[in-house]
Amino acid sequence: MFELIKKLTEAWGPSGYEHQVRALITQELVPYCDSDDMKVDGLGNLIVRVGKGGKRVMVAAHMDEIGVMANYTEPNSQYLRFAPIGGLLWTTLHGNRVRFEDGTIGVIAAHDAFGKGRTHAPDETHFYIDVQDENGMRALEGQPASFWRHAEQRGRRVIAKAMDDRIGCVVAIEAIKRLSKKTPNKVFFVFTVQEEVGLRGARVAAQGIEPELGIALDVTAVGDEIKNRQMAVRLGGGAAIKLMDSGLIVPPAVRDWMVARAQADEIPYQLEILSGGSTDASAIQTAHSGVPSGCISIPTRFIHTTSETVDMDDVQACVDLLVGLLSRPIDL
Repeated sequence: MFELIKKLTEAWGPSGYEHQVRALITQELVPYCDSDDMKVDGLGNLIVRVGKGGKRVMVAAHMDEIGVMANYTEPNSQYLRFAPIGGLLWTTLHGNRVRFEDGTIGVIAAHDAFGKGRTHAPDETHFYIDVQDENGMRALEGQPASFWRHAEQRGRRVIAKAMDDRIGCVVAIEAIKRLSKKTPNKVFFVFTVQEEVGLRGARVAAQGIEPELGIALDVTAVGDEIKNRQMAVRLGGGAAIKLMDSGLIVPPAVRDWMVARAQADEIPYQLEILSGGSTDASAIQTAHSGVPSGCISIPTRFIHTTSETVDMDDVQACVDLLVGLLSRPIDL
């Protein structure tokens, strides 16, 4: 599974520009799905249907990642200013690398990094991007860039940029491989676009699919970092079954269905309450007259950095739980 994680996390795909990631996922799924069961909608979501009867289920994992868009070149300096794409953490930017679609690598720098810049950088106007080489620089205004870093392994831990939410895409892909033509339900796996800028892909996909049940696959924060969030989720503790976040309160029937399956299949799990942040499930739940929705979350350290860290045992638990849920008739 690591090779797939590496391939997807290292792919280029900021919000609104997910085409390279979508092509990789499509290529990965071709052996397991008929072409008639795969389509791309008007916003760019990749929708893969598995199964033909029973409950209509939408499973969503987003392809996009946070990034930046160059919007201005400083006169006489050849440095780029930028606008954020998604929720950037200002404390992580100085010295970080970004990659434009044409392969240009830029380095983000903070104003007066060894003076006031050590402690004072409240927004993007305090940063710039260096893309110069010995010949100057290329015109990049209006071009998006993603952050750049290779994926690495440290034992059972995997460290990479864009785990949010390429790791959710990996869980979906692995589930499709195991469920292909073996589920009694009609499941629409949706690899969504533009989640980081407002859950836009999931919202339109849910309107088109009209699911009876929604499941999001996404990362969640953990409570095992020093002086960080107080929450009962830890790396290595198993699949996180969401109870609530800032955009979703999971219906008790959905929660109990997930917990019962994890217990029956002896899959390690933990219960997640996330204060701040939400997932595609919060968009799915409000489609049409309402859709009961839940979320299987992958515990992740250092979210929205280039070193997002997951545990492979947790990832496998998420795959096993999703397969267990969808490989049986759903009565909710």
